[in-house]
Parts: sequence; structure tokens; C-alpha cells
Amino acid sequence: MSRISVRGLAVASATAVTAVGAVSGVASGNTGQPSNDAEATASDSTLLADIPAGQQAQVQTASLTQQADAQAIAADASAKKDAEEAARKQAAKDAVAKQKKAAADAKARKEAAEAASRSETRTTAVSLAPQSSYTVAEVQAIARQIIPSGQFQCFSNIVDHESTWNYRAQNPSSGAYGLVQSLPGNKMASVGADWQTNPATQIKWGLNYMNDRYGSPCGAWSYWQAHGNY
Repeated sequence: MSRISVRGLAVASATAVTAVGAVSGVASGNTGQPSNDAEATASDSTLLADIPAGQQAQVQTASLTQQADAQAIAADASAKKDAEEAARKQAAKDAVAKQKKAAADAKARKEAAEAASRSETRTTAVSLAPQSSYTVAEVQAIARQIIPSGQFQCFSNIVDHESTWNYRAQNPSSGAYGLVQSLPGNKMASVGADWQTNPATQIKWGLNYMNDRYGSPCGAWSYWQAHGNY
């Protein structure tokens, strides 16, 4: 069964109207001939009345289907455009959020570094009133005020091996002196003239020495473990 196009339906309807007009003209006494256009249209088209009744419904249904398809295509295009625009806006928001997070992280790292620097500066600048003598616990408490917390255990390990926290310890053969066994002992005078009796002076000098030569007390401890000295 062949399908009749919507255009064919429209042309057939127009031809039918033209044919009715021609019949009306004859009835009214108008004996003029139909126009050439009408004849051409009639000869080139199929009248709706000539289409079997069952096929007329198919022609009308085909027209509605084409309209629905066109509307669906337009709706899909609009939805796609909206989705692309939403994705672009979301990407822009994500980029801004990422930049803000990176800036916040950088600020937090900077503040942490500054705080650590201030802490180290504060601890190395501790000034303690000298006493006539100190217990091991007191010497260790002083060291905790001077040595950065992350480096204290390494510093303590070295002092344990070098002097067992005796700030008056002296090596009889080499002359090394104090908590960190400075050789010679008077090197510690660069920090304070009371280097022989003040454990704070010895600790400050030892920290400076380890930082300058090994980068940190933990760097010095790593070297000590490998060589038995530092």
C-alpha cells in the first residue's frame, strides 16, 4: 500500500476546491473554461476524494508524525544546548573553588612555617638564670625549652651517648667537655662565658653546631649512628 505525502494531501484538497468552484460557475451560467493552473494542478495531483477512505487516515497520521518528529528534534537540540551551558558554568565554579582551595592551602603552609620559625627562634633565644648545680631532670627540661620538639629525641640520643646528660662531663684523654662533648670545650665560649657551668649555654652551642654541620640534630644523629661520633 503506497503512502500519500502531506503535500499531496494539500494539493488534492486545493484541487477539490477548484473543481467545486468550476461546477458552481457552470451552474450559475458561467461557461468560462477553468484556468490553466487549475488544470495543471488537477492533472498532477490526487484528489483527497480519490484516496481510499482507509488511506486518508494514514496520510493524516503521517503528517502528524512528521510534525512530532520535528518538535522532538528541536527539543533535543535545546536540551543539549542547556546541558552544555550548565556544564560550562559548573566547570567555571569548580575552577574557582579549586583556586580558592589552593590559595587556602598555601596560606596554611606559610602560616605553619612561620609559626615553626617563630617557635625555633623563641626556643633558641631562651635565657635561663644560672644555678650552682643542676640535676639531670633539670638539664633535660632546659633542653626541651631550647631544642625544637621534632628534633629533641635525636639531640637526646646524642647527649645520652656523649655525656649521659652530665653538663660537667670531661674526657680525660681528649679534653672534650660538657653535654655534647665539645672539643675543645672552650669553643662553647662563642655562646657564653659560662660554658663550663651553664647547661643552657652548652645546649645552645650544641644545637648551633649540629644545625651548621649536619642540618639538624637528627642529621647529626644519623651521622653518629653510622660513625660512632659526630
